[in-house]
Amino acid sequence: MSDTAPLTTLIVDDHSIFRSGLRADLDTGIDVVGEAATVDEAVTRVAELKPRVVLLDVHLPGGSGGGGAEVVVRAAPLSPETLFLALSVSDAADDVVRVIRAGARGYITKSSSGAEVSSAARRVAEGDAVFSPRLAGFVLDAFGAISGETAQADHELDRLSKREQEVMRLIARGYAYKEVATDLYISVKTVETHVSSVLRKLQLSSRHELTAWALERKLL
Repeated sequence: MSDTAPLTTLIVDDHSIFRSGLRADLDTGIDVVGEAATVDEAVTRVAELKPRVVLLDVHLPGGSGGGGAEVVVRAAPLSPETLFLALSVSDAADDVVRVIRAGARGYITKSSSGAEVSSAARRVAEGDAVFSPRLAGFVLDAFGAISGETAQADHELDRLSKREQEVMRLIARGYAYKEVATDLYISVKTVETHVSSVLRKLQLSSRHELTAWALERKLL
């Protein structure tokens, strides 16, 4: 995706003031094609507009009470190319975990600036998983509480080489391939090769699943 190409987005939040403020603060390269305030409205708008990225509040009225997670589950099949970036407040870890499990590609806090939201939306559109550092501790705790798993994942990590483990942790934290390559002093092509190997060895199909796998095992 070109850095100069407009990125079509849909803003989903039940507070009109927040929607207006976010729309005004987003970078000029972000093309807001619509807004929605409820679960049912969001599903309809995604199906109609097919935005590349949905900026999705995790707390939404309507539907069957599932909030943002319900939007992802219902809307994703209607627009397979659409990706979902959750918006949350720092004390809503359980809701964030739920929306990530539903298929959102990441989350950021509502205190993020317009530039930060714009950057996160672009990274999601490019295939990255994006997570707000301020919520990392909450999410780690929530995954541990939900899954009941501990950090003892040695037998699974043994499948990966030392370099693959390094790449895995950075990718799971939301780093772009170029950032991983820079940090580890390797080529982007080598990063891609390692990621493919990691996904194959762990029997995972996407970066999103890799992030959830690492979070559940408290490896980040």
